[in-house]
Amino acid sequence: MATVLFDFSGTLFRIESAGSWLRATLDETGATLPEAELEGKARALEAAGALPGGAPPQWVPEELTELWRRRDESAALHRAAYTGLARRVPLPDPALYDALYERHMSPAAWAPYPDAAEVLRTLVDRGVRVGVVSNIGWDLRPVFRAHGLDAHVDAYVLSYEHGVQKPDPRLFRVACEALGADPRRTLMVGDNRRADGGAAALGCAVHFVDHRPARLRPDALRPVPDLAAALG
Repeated sequence: MATVLFDFSGTLFRIESAGSWLRATLDETGATLPEAELEGKARALEAAGALPGGAPPQWVPEELTELWRRRDESAALHRAAYTGLARRVPLPDPALYDALYERHMSPAAWAPYPDAAEVLRTLVDRGVRVGVVSNIGWDLRPVFRAHGLDAHVDAYVLSYEHGVQKPDPRLFRVACEALGADPRRTLMVGDNRRADGGAAALGCAVHFVDHRPARLRPDALRPVPDLAAALG
């Protein structure tokens, strides 16, 4: 029986918009901004790449370059990289930078793609073991639990817990070992051709989906069960 590995952000789940992210953080902290200013700050934060799971930074300052390169190797590096990018955008209270980071880790900030639950259920019903392999700096398991998808995942392999980030094949090897899977009968599904494509070095098949808003990507995961079946 084949095994399927999934990326998290941009593959199974989509982060909220930068505007929703900033607005929710302001509401949670009691801070306020005029609507026009809020929208402008949200656009600036998005351009800075400050929202994890959102658009990549248009430019990384030299002092953050090395931090950005290694950001998914530990929780501390991840927080420092993203709050560092966020601080490029002036906000009314310095405490908001950490509050924004905390918000993005909440289950409320994430929504599964429309076909994610159906595809995961289909795989489980067929006896396919499922793993999540993510470059990330925090524990995403509560997100899966809150959205009712945790029961469909057999193993989580998170870069910050192993000090190794994709595309390093060592992370995919950890996932295969955790699932008792033969890499040659394993399918990696992700949205990043460089990072997720690293599974090919281990002998895994790779299938890519586009990192797009959920409303524009209603069914990109649906071929996965048949692709897994083809691996035997």
